[in-house]
Amino acid sequence: MLHAISPVDGRYSRHTESLSPWMSEFGLIHHRVEVEVEYFISLSSHLPQLGDFPAQRVEDLRDIYRNFSDEDAQWVKDKERVTNHDVKAVEYFVKERMEGLGVGAWKEFVHFGLTSQDVNNTAVPLSLKRATEGVLLPLLDATIDDLSRLALEWKDVPMLARTHGQPASPVTLGKEFQVFVDRLRGQKESLAGATYAAKFGGATGQFNAHHVAYPEIDWPTFGREFVEGVLGLTRTPVTTQIEPYDHLAAWCDALRRIHTVLMDLDRDVWTYISMDYFKQRIVAGEVGSSAMPHKVNPIDFENSEGNLGVANALLAHFAEKLPVSRLQRDLTDSTVLRNLGVPMGHSVIAMNATRKGLGKLVLHADKLSSDLESNWAVVAEAIQTVLRREAYPEPYEALKALTRTHGTINQEVIKMFIDGLDVGDDVKTELRAITPSNYLGFASKLVRG
Repeated sequence: MLHAISPVDGRYSRHTESLSPWMSEFGLIHHRVEVEVEYFISLSSHLPQLGDFPAQRVEDLRDIYRNFSDEDAQWVKDKERVTNHDVKAVEYFVKERMEGLGVGAWKEFVHFGLTSQDVNNTAVPLSLKRATEGVLLPLLDATIDDLSRLALEWKDVPMLARTHGQPASPVTLGKEFQVFVDRLRGQKESLAGATYAAKFGGATGQFNAHHVAYPEIDWPTFGREFVEGVLGLTRTPVTTQIEPYDHLAAWCDALRRIHTVLMDLDRDVWTYISMDYFKQRIVAGEVGSSAMPHKVNPIDFENSEGNLGVANALLAHFAEKLPVSRLQRDLTDSTVLRNLGVPMGHSVIAMNATRKGLGKLVLHADKLSSDLESNWAVVAEAIQTVLRREAYPEPYEALKALTRTHGTINQEVIKMFIDGLDVGDDVKTELRAITPSNYLGFASKLVRG
């Protein structure tokens, strides 16, 4: 950890280790092996030369990837140093294991008719799908649950709103958190519904080698049934040597939008803390500043914001770069795809930091009340609206003159203004009942958790 180049695998490795089974080099090799094995198994029910492959050995073959170990991955890496080709090393690994199982007579049908990208463009989306469903989406759900709980807890707590940084019509604290709950739930749908597209069609996409060897077989149908029925992905039927990555770009954009919402949340909560609306629970032994002993900094939200920014920069590059490749294919996609786990790592770090920060918030209710009491001018909107209802002449202008000619607008100033209005006593009573703490509209009812 001390010698790691990236903090994703170094400083923050405790947060990102959950991604390792899918998004690491080990994970990539593991998924390639799974694709090769399952492809051979699918072939065994279609090719006459595999008709005598013993059916009872199928599960033994699956154990090659089900029991895949660090030692197995190292075998592949060692072989890659010889072949200088990562997918060919995987092919040799599967063949070697078949020899060990006593079924080496059929090993030449491993990787039959395939190009490397038939394996890569299935293994990568398969690992991405599993990491998204197994790590990112559950962590996002937990973050939304945290926010939802706080929204319900604070749904009736009145708070001064600020538009353009200036005092505005009051809200409730819970409603402001509900905004982020709803936004994240909406954006989660795009990520949860992502299409994990795969290319599977031979060297340039149309099963040339397969067709010349077995022209009687409907290989496009075979490819679709293998990719979708066995691997659980979506096969792109017409491709070049590679999957065009349009759906992967959409996945990147979906995750970016989630990150953007979280970044907005981080900044808002950071601002509330700076306004003293929240205190933060002190953790024993923690130091806020090396020089100022009194400080408890909002470091969790700052940490989250920084990681979200790094993630989004990478995701933006992926979404822009991956769908563009010269003619049939250039190799630029390969090195980029190997970095898919990096923004996911930053995403996990960020969400964990946000959740930690939310868990340390302590409501400073007195400060919220004090700010409301100091800003009676915000009820001017309410008063002029009721006066409009009563056909009072130029109510907006009257309130504008009041709020801009008095240095301090407090309860007494508002009361005197109301007392001087040429309206009925019942209207005056109605207006006097409006306060910054109860002028909240449907704020509380909008909180659903």
